[in-house]
Amino acid sequence: MATNRYINTPVTSSVDILGKVTFPYYTTTKYPEIPLETTDIYAITTDGDRLDLLAQQFYGDSSLYWIISCANPEKINLGSLFIAEGTEIRIPVNLSAMLNSYSSLNNK
Repeated sequence: MATNRYINTPVTSSVDILGKVTFPYYTTTKYPEIPLETTDIYAITTDGDRLDLLAQQFYGDSSLYWIISCANPEKINLGSLFIAEGTEIRIPVNLSAMLNSYSSLNNK
């Protein structure tokens, strides 16, 4: 079952000049820097690899694709789930530290 890739994106609404609440909208998500760690895994991508599929494979949660993206800023565009075949990427494994940083940055 596919998960909503926007599930962790903050949603807000505002009040117009008449005091009516506007429709909810997504706000800007802030992502933490992912430091190098000795426990990181390195993998070479194959045909058909996508960040959400890799996140599902390594973390059991496809919505955590952003962790792999943030860990490889010189190789992956944060706005895309796709990655070129044959690209060596770093896959961080210290999820709790990254999720805590994410929550702190986004006031969750």
